[in-house]
Amino acid sequence: MTAGNNGADTPENDDPFAYLYRSEGGQDGAPGSAGDGAATRQPGVPRTSYNQVRAVGQRQYGQQAQQQVTYGQQNASYAAPETLPGGERTRATPAPGHGGGHEPRRRNGLLIGAVAVVAVVCIGIGVAMLTNNAGDKKSDNAGKPGPTAGDTVKPDKPTSKPKPGELPKEDAGSLRLDGGASTAKDVPGARSAGGTYVAGMNTPGAAATWTVDVEKAGQYKLYVGYGVPGKDANLTLNVNGKADSRPVNMGNFAHAPEGAWDKGWTKTWSLVQLNQGTNTIKLSCESGNQCDTNLDQIWLARP
Repeated sequence: MTAGNNGADTPENDDPFAYLYRSEGGQDGAPGSAGDGAATRQPGVPRTSYNQVRAVGQRQYGQQAQQQVTYGQQNASYAAPETLPGGERTRATPAPGHGGGHEPRRRNGLLIGAVAVVAVVCIGIGVAMLTNNAGDKKSDNAGKPGPTAGDTVKPDKPTSKPKPGELPKEDAGSLRLDGGASTAKDVPGARSAGGTYVAGMNTPGAAATWTVDVEKAGQYKLYVGYGVPGKDANLTLNVNGKADSRPVNMGNFAHAPEGAWDKGWTKTWSLVQLNQGTNTIKLSCESGNQCDTNLDQIWLARP
């Protein structure tokens, strides 16, 4: 079936410029409607143009623009990115469930990581500062000479009362010192708190006095911790104002070589008769004694 049989228009021999040859208000096939040389529509010949033919200047393009404006009014809530304040295009935040749900979590992870790095750095700086301070203190103390026998050193630990049922025990540095006796800590090995001991006992009249309380009167063992420079020594023992006829024997029981004060620390004991309550026990360097010794501790025990 052809276009001439069914009356349908065909694109064959289509002349899109035919309207240019018509006079204004002219119609197809009307005499004089076409210009010079214009083709006229013949009866029975199909139309060769699909477009509504209008004269030049009659097409109203403004209607299409008006429709676009109307469409914009219907969507007045829409704002292009370029119309935002500042005229800069901004990135829209994706709605949850549309591929943007992992962005906040990722940012949180980066923030936590940054905070952790800062914390580690701060801890490292603090440790370095503490280490440097400790090293400085050691360096400062390294150049300082230790105390000598004539120096007085305050005991590191105060005297404490014994628990019920226990007998008293004291560091010699806590005793009352007289006659040139003094505390020191330059000889290592003393068993007292902080290594403090009583030195200067080799001076006649030097003494260390202990005031002690006991619950019951009777006989007790008096222990004395001491150190000698590799040779024997002894001191006079005085209990409650009465001197004992036998001195306290301070032999070189540690078998230290002569002159080795740090190797001569040991102990000895003597029997003493004490009253109930307060008693005074004095160790002193008297005429006839060999007093070259240091004292570190003194205590009582039951015989």
